[in-house]
Amino acid sequence: MGKGPRGDKLGIYIHIPFCRSKCDYCDFYSQAGREDRMDDYQKALLLHLKESALAAESFCVDTIYFGGGTPSFYGEKRLKELLAAIKKYYRVEKHGEVTFEANPDSASFQALRALRRAGFNRISLGFQSACPGELERIHRPHTAEQGDAAVAAARKAKLKNLSLDLIYGLPGQTMDSWRNTVEHALSLGPEHLSCYGLKVEEGTPLAARTAAGEVLPDDDAQADMYLWTVERLARAGYVQYEISNFAKPGYESRHNLRYWRMEPYVGFGPGAHSDFGGRRYSWIRDLEGYIQGVLEGGALLDSEDLIPQDERGSEYLMLGLRTTQGIEEWEYRGRYFMDFSPIEERLAFFAAQGWAERTEEGRWRLTPRGFLVSNQLIGELMERQERARLSEVLPRARARFQGRAPKK
Repeated sequence: MGKGPRGDKLGIYIHIPFCRSKCDYCDFYSQAGREDRMDDYQKALLLHLKESALAAESFCVDTIYFGGGTPSFYGEKRLKELLAAIKKYYRVEKHGEVTFEANPDSASFQALRALRRAGFNRISLGFQSACPGELERIHRPHTAEQGDAAVAAARKAKLKNLSLDLIYGLPGQTMDSWRNTVEHALSLGPEHLSCYGLKVEEGTPLAARTAAGEVLPDDDAQADMYLWTVERLARAGYVQYEISNFAKPGYESRHNLRYWRMEPYVGFGPGAHSDFGGRRYSWIRDLEGYIQGVLEGGALLDSEDLIPQDERGSEYLMLGLRTTQGIEEWEYRGRYFMDFSPIEERLAFFAAQGWAERTEEGRWRLTPRGFLVSNQLIGELMERQERARLSEVLPRARARFQGRAPKK
C-alpha cells in the first residue's frame, strides 16, 4: 500500500464469499455449503485488516462496503465484529456510508436491527424480480413474498437507505413482467435502484442452459426494457447517475461512485481488488488459499500492476462515460496531459447519432441510447486516444534516435 496526504479519503471493500446456494447466472467468487470455514475466514479477515491498517493511517475511510456472496448469510455477529475492527484500526468518518448486501431469505428484522445499531446505514437487497416464476428459473434462494418481507423488516429496523437490485433479460421474462417488477419495486419506496441487464457468463449453469438451447430475451428486447426503465424511473423521481444505477437525490451509492471516479479503495477477501498507492492489485480467488495466506504467511497476491499515466487516461474515459456526469476536456488535459481534440471530434459524431450529448456545463456524456452501446463507443474513443498518443510519442522517439552520435 501507499500513503497520501492526511485527510485523503479511502473506501474499504470486504468480500464475503459464502452463499446459501449459487444462482444460475452468478460468476462472482462465492461458495455454497462452506459454513464450516466461516470461523477461520473471520480470523483471516480480522488479521488482514489489522496488518493493513498502518499503510492507510493517513487516510480517512468514508465508505465501507460488504459484498459477496451473501453477507447477510454470514451472520450479523461476524459482520458487527468486522465493522468494529475497521473502526478500531482505521480512521472512519463519523457519517461514512456503510453498506451491506443481503438476500431476502437471510434478512430478518432482528439481524437488520442489530446491524443498524452497530453502524451499518445502507442495505443493498438482492430483490431481482417480483415474478415467482422468474426467481425459480434462475434458482434464487428466496420468494417474491420474502422480498417484500425483507423490505418491511429493513424499514422496521430503521434502515433509511435501501437499494434494490433488479435484473432484466431473465429467462421467460417479457416486457410486461419486467414492468410489473419495476412498478412493484417502486411501490416499496426504495431510495436507490440498480437495474442490470442479464449477462450470460462463461462457466455458469445459465451458460450451459443457453448452450443447450434455452432462449433468453434478445438484445432488442433488453434494449426496450432498459429505455422504458430510464424513462419510468425519471418520472418517479429517480435520477440516473450511472448506466445501471438510479437514486433519489442524495442517495447515490458513494462507494460505487468512487470506483467510477477512480478514487482509492482497498479490498479484503478472495478475489477482492484494490486501487491504492498508484497500483492495482487483487487477492487470489481461493477461499482456502486466502485463509492460509493470511494466517500462515502463504502467497496472497493474484495480480499487481503499477498504473502509468496514459492508462489512467484510458480509465478516465472508460469509467467516466459510464456515469451521467461524463467527462470534461480540461479534466482530461490537466490530469493526463493528452490532447482532447480527437476524443471530442468523435463525441460530436456520436452526438449526431443521438448517442452522446454535451451539457450546459461543457461536459460530454452518453445518452441512454448511447449507454446501450457504450462498450463499442468507449472502445472507439480509446482507439483514438491511443493513435493520438502514438502520434506524439513516435516523432519524439525518432528525433532522439536520429540525434544520437554514432558509437566509435
